[in-house]
Amino acid sequence: MTCAEETPSFRLAYVPGVTPAKWVRVWNERLPDVPLTLVGVPAAEAPGMLRDGGADAGLVRLPVDRTVLSAIPLYTETTVVVVPKDHLVAAADEIAVADLADEIVLHPLDDTLDWERLPGRPANERPATTADAVELVAAGIGLLVVPQSLARLHHRKDLTYRPVTDAPASGVALSWPEGETPDLVEEFIGIVRGRTVNSTRGRAKPPAQAQDRSAKGKRAETGGARRKPAAGGRSATGRSTGKKTDGKSAGKNPRSGSGGRSAGRGKPRRRS
Repeated sequence: MTCAEETPSFRLAYVPGVTPAKWVRVWNERLPDVPLTLVGVPAAEAPGMLRDGGADAGLVRLPVDRTVLSAIPLYTETTVVVVPKDHLVAAADEIAVADLADEIVLHPLDDTLDWERLPGRPANERPATTADAVELVAAGIGLLVVPQSLARLHHRKDLTYRPVTDAPASGVALSWPEGETPDLVEEFIGIVRGRTVNSTRGRAKPPAQAQDRSAKGKRAETGGARRKPAAGGRSATGRSTGKKTDGKSAGKNPRSGSGGRSAGRGKPRRRS
């Protein structure tokens, strides 16, 4: 007795702020027989989850350790500062890091930005999470600099945000364990890169289906096979082709005009 084959599935990890919905929708359309499971994970824990096999691939924030993980950069986010709506910063279209020099800028423990030097003045304590930091901004305790997707994720009616032109940016990448790329990971790579369903990098089509499609394409190009007319000016069905075979009309004297009286006879004599 043999064990039944395990049903294929795909586990996709994603970090806060990343929205994989559009790619998941395409996956479900193209591979309805392979369920995709989303696994939310804090940004700092995502690389470890991929290394330990907790997910097949993940939408993570850069940088990642390229010695143990493969990664394809997808996009880079705008960095913004989150402020109360009545703050002076809210009156500007965008600001620079130097404009925050006199402000208390919160730096949560799960910060995803790679700062060489933290902006503004430090708070007495670091908030545990970005969500906690947003609550402190609403309470008027300080400001917060984050990728724009996190500002949207933790949106509040009493807060707004503005771009910070010279702050570090946060890149998002598709990542998976280093080594041979599994077929299902290759499928998801194709989806995030916008490959069509007929791309040669996708799953191979069954040979019978490919051959049938090729035969139909040839028939469409040639318009189907045609029979050659049989010798003697007749078609394969025995019907005349309407063409002369020896330069003479069939059944007619070549010297007669209509096949009636001979052209060599003289005119009848008139009666007197």
